[in-house]
Amino acid sequence: MSDVLEKRVSSDVDTSGETLVSDALKALKDILLGREEEIKLTLAAFLADGHVLLDGVPGVGKTVFAEAIARIMGLEFARVQFTSDLLPADLIGASIYDAASSGFSFHKGPVFTEILLIDEINRAGPKAQSALLEAMAEKQVSQDGESYPLSDFFFTIATRNPGQQLGTFPLPEAQLDRFLLRLELGYPDRETELELLSLGGRKKALVDLEPITDPKSIITFRETVTQLFVAEPILNYVRDILDYTRTGQRYLNGLSSRAGLSILALARVWGWMDGRDHVIPSDVQAILPSVIDHRLVPYGERDTGRSQGQKIIEAVPVP
Repeated sequence: MSDVLEKRVSSDVDTSGETLVSDALKALKDILLGREEEIKLTLAAFLADGHVLLDGVPGVGKTVFAEAIARIMGLEFARVQFTSDLLPADLIGASIYDAASSGFSFHKGPVFTEILLIDEINRAGPKAQSALLEAMAEKQVSQDGESYPLSDFFFTIATRNPGQQLGTFPLPEAQLDRFLLRLELGYPDRETELELLSLGGRKKALVDLEPITDPKSIITFRETVTQLFVAEPILNYVRDILDYTRTGQRYLNGLSSRAGLSILALARVWGWMDGRDHVIPSDVQAILPSVIDHRLVPYGERDTGRSQGQKIIEAVPVP
C-alpha cells in the first residue's frame, strides 16, 4: 500500500492543519495542562462536523476544557446546565404570546448558537435529551409544527458525569451514536497536578483567550479535509474493523455504517493535521478508540472503557 500512497504525496502539501494544531496548543498550554491529545481530537471532531462527549468525575476540568475550545475557535457559544427539571423549551425556546401583534412569536433558546457547551448532559430527563438529539442529528429544532435551522457551525461539547452518581439518566444509544467521539478526562498525572496546584485555578485565564481562526477559514478547512485521498486498502481496513465487531459474538451490537463513515471522516482530519494529503493506517488507529468505545458494549462487560479500540487495533491486521 505504501507505493499507492507515495503516488498521492503532493509537492505542495497544505500545512494549515499543522499550524492550527500548533496555535491551539500554544493558546491553551497554560489553561488545559496535559490535555494536548484531547485538544487535537476535539478540534478534529469540529472540523469533521461532529460532536464531542467528555466523560469524567466532577472537578477534573471538563467545563473549562469545553469553554476554552469554544473561545479559541472564534465562534459564538452558549452554555447550558442540564438538570433533572430541564424542559425542551429551556433548550430550544418557546412560542410566547405577543399582545402588540395579537399572536405568538418564537423566542429562540440557547441551542441557537454555534458552539453549545452542555454541562452534565446525563442529568436531564428523556424529553430534554430528545430535543437535543434532533439538534445534533439534523441541525434544526422543531416547535409547534415549525422547523428552525441551526448554524452550519453548530457543534456540541457535552460533559457527562459517571452513570453511578445520583441524579443521572442513561443516554439513549441513538444519542451516543450522534457523538462523533468520546473523550475521558481522567485525573492528571502527578507532575501536571503539581503544576496546576501551584498555578491555582485557570478559569480566570479564559477571558483572555483570543481566537486562533475565523469562520471563513473554518469553512476552507472543512472543505479541504474532505478532499484527502483514501486508498482502497484503507477502505478495506475500516471495513474489516466494522466486520470484526459484528462477528464472533464479541459485542451486543456491531458498529454501524455511520460509525465507519465517522472513522474515515476523523482519520482524514487527522492526516491533514499531520500535513499530509492522504490517509494512512496510523490515522485510523490514532482516532479509533475515541470514535468507537462509546458505541460498543462487549458481552459480559458493563464498562467498555477506552480499551475496546486498542483491542481491535491489535486484532485486525493492517492491509
